[in-house]
Amino acid sequence: MPSIPPPPDRIVDALVELRPIAEWDIPEVLIAHQDDPELHRRLGAAHPPTGAELGRQVEEEAARRHAGAAVSLTIVEPGGSDCRGRVEVDGIDWSRGGAEVRVWVIPQLRGRGYEQRAADLATRWLRESVGLDALSVRLLT
Repeated sequence: MPSIPPPPDRIVDALVELRPIAEWDIPEVLIAHQDDPELHRRLGAAHPPTGAELGRQVEEEAARRHAGAAVSLTIVEPGGSDCRGRVEVDGIDWSRGGAEVRVWVIPQLRGRGYEQRAADLATRWLRESVGLDALSVRLLT
């Protein structure tokens, strides 16, 4: 199974930037789940994440990429560092070049185009740098 290359430090357009997930995102992700109590269900989880679970996700990110299993990106505003959402890529099927892409943003930014722009940036990177073409994209609004 191929590995997923490390994402660039920033994948940028005029409205959003994507960057690798980081430990300092954890408080904003927890707050997003508090502000939207149904977010975890739309992400396919049985319960909202805990700080420990999010910490493990950050710690295991490089191993998941190296195994070719998944990659997560943080959505930020241009020039910013505060997490405004995430792009989660998993369900990778290397034989058909496919993957599932889920995009969510904090409730306060929904409906402003952040989800679609983040999806566009992520799918372009996945196609051009990772070699995944058959992408199933879900915007969680």
